[in-house]
Amino acid sequence: MNPDAALKALAESNRRAILTLVAGEARAVGEIAGHLDITPQAVSRHLKVLHEAGLVDERREGTRHLFAVNPDGFAAVQAFLASFWAEHLGNLRAVLAEPGAAPAEPESDSARPRRA
Repeated sequence: MNPDAALKALAESNRRAILTLVAGEARAVGEIAGHLDITPQAVSRHLKVLHEAGLVDERREGTRHLFAVNPDGFAAVQAFLASFWAEHLGNLRAVLAEPGAAPAEPESDSARPRRA
């Protein structure tokens, strides 16, 4: 699974709040909306993004749709972060281990990604 969709979904604060609410127990849209200052329609849109990113699962109980965290959905994010930190901490460790080594020059502004 690609971590991009999950990271993009996690960037929005209401989605993180929804994940916190559904982490402990499965909840319906109306129940989630009751805990947040957003409409049930907005909760549904956020849940759709979280579901498409693989971060929540949906199940039916009669006429109710219940949403709960999908722990497996976080595997790609965890793998990305683990490899990212392992690589960059390894680079830092190598630089610090070299006596008298100068720190690497920062990238030029043209090589850095621009913020939106």
